[in-house]
Amino acid sequence: MTYSFFDFLQLIGALGIFIFGMKIFSDGLQKVAGSRLRSILKGMTTSRFRGLLTGFGVTSITQSSSTTTVMVVSFVNAGLITLLESTGVIMGANIGTTVTAWMVSIFGFKMSITPVAISMIGLFFPFMFFGKKKLQNLAEAMIGFGILFIGLEFIKSGVPNIQENPEMFAMLDSFTEFGFLSIVLFVIIGTALTLVTQSSSAAMAITLVMLFEGWINFPIAAAMILGENIGTTVTANLAAIVGNVHAKRAARFHFIFNAFGVVWMLFLIHPFLNGIDFTMQYFDPTAGSIFGDSQAARASATLGLSLFHTVFNVVNVILLIGFVPQIVSFVERMQKADKSDMAFRLQYISSGMMSSPELSIAQAHKEIELFGKLIEKIHYSFSGLFFRKQKKQEKFLKKIEKREQITDNIELEVSDYLTKISSDTLSDEATIRIRSMHSMINDLERIGDLYFQMSKTFEDMMELEVALPKEAVMEVSDYLDTVLKAIKLMRKNMENVNGELNVDLEAAIELENKINETRDEMKDAHYRRLEQGIYTSQAGVIFLDYITRLEKIGDHIFNIQEALAGKKLKTHSEMLVGR
Repeated sequence: MTYSFFDFLQLIGALGIFIFGMKIFSDGLQKVAGSRLRSILKGMTTSRFRGLLTGFGVTSITQSSSTTTVMVVSFVNAGLITLLESTGVIMGANIGTTVTAWMVSIFGFKMSITPVAISMIGLFFPFMFFGKKKLQNLAEAMIGFGILFIGLEFIKSGVPNIQENPEMFAMLDSFTEFGFLSIVLFVIIGTALTLVTQSSSAAMAITLVMLFEGWINFPIAAAMILGENIGTTVTANLAAIVGNVHAKRAARFHFIFNAFGVVWMLFLIHPFLNGIDFTMQYFDPTAGSIFGDSQAARASATLGLSLFHTVFNVVNVILLIGFVPQIVSFVERMQKADKSDMAFRLQYISSGMMSSPELSIAQAHKEIELFGKLIEKIHYSFSGLFFRKQKKQEKFLKKIEKREQITDNIELEVSDYLTKISSDTLSDEATIRIRSMHSMINDLERIGDLYFQMSKTFEDMMELEVALPKEAVMEVSDYLDTVLKAIKLMRKNMENVNGELNVDLEAAIELENKINETRDEMKDAHYRRLEQGIYTSQAGVIFLDYITRLEKIGDHIFNIQEALAGKKLKTHSEMLVGR
């Protein structure tokens, strides 16, 4: 045997070049497309069939089904699309990912692309340093495309030669003698290969090279492709680990959909492969059967494998698309939800515009009410940090981070919705109300940011083992109680506006003044403790950070109540004069 460990390292390096090229290619294409991909993905899910086309299109553009499915999981996690809406995109991504196999088969095996790839890098490389941003992004994509095929050429060169290494081939060949069990075994190997490389495209390239070099026959290569269909679902499932139940369900759907397809294909694989062989010979009779061992047959087999991959995924979608509601129901039973998972999703505006602008505005206001409820939940989580054990504290920190991310998404979605309403012909009153609602969602999102920033300060305090004295902790706790009263009043005023009652600005002014007075008292206490050496400067900075940010939260809460009332009070002195 002439294949050494150094040769193996070169093969791993070649694989790394291929994956690196694929990543640069994919990232460059996504940058060229810009935010349009996200808006297309979010907007084209109104029906299962439109979602299917969207998933196919986005995956074909990005050359990464993982990118598409992870994006979908994040949308489901944020409540921007429902689980049922996400299913069409996931099925379309399965078909879209087969484009990569065709690209590798045609350019990598049927023609010599390496000289073209190197020339392409030389042509586009200068644009990485000159030109507009879009041209730089396009140059990045084309350089990635070139690196990808250079890596593929290195993989082809790095695979052991059969004639020089008969022992390795004999070992591999011994696993192909168990009939149907061999097919199942190589499905598992294909899955494992995708898990190891973390790229179905890389796993597919390795399979195509092994088939082209004669290391495996066509049925074994097809089995590995089936395994790679299961392996590619892992990325989305990993992304869903930190997501809510809806994200987990979307990822589980992807796995179940692909796994079910593999199961039925295993029972029909031989007649299916015979059909692929017949098709390939029909279009290229000179190459011979794809089950053959000649150079022409193996080159044809790589195209046949790409055809198998595409036809399998298309047929799987055709067979299962009518059963999506049943699969979704099964996934929901498998992945149970708890109360925390069911909260804080877009409930009123995700279905689109209402029949009139006034109704749409009312729906948006209901969504803002839920936003206020979310802020109150974040407040409770932050308050719990000061009086809980470390295990509970870590749980609260994760909740705050997760909910702050939701506030970002809610602000974006409600703002988009309000902008769409504004494009209609509105009364002056409706226009003013929409502007006020824009202001409110901005303030609510800023409140979420401030709580998250304070939670990071608390996390730093834990890591540095800095402790505030009991007196300071109780002062922060009392201040939090005052802020909570302001939040509760804000939520009550939100409900009053929806019920067309007056906003209680008198109470809001009183609480805003109380928050400012408490801030001044706490600052005096802070400087007194510093002068008396009760706590360190480090602890003092942390204490000051809390009271400064809590006072800013009070300001944002008051801004919201001004927006609810449709008034802008310039200064606190004017508030007092008007009382």
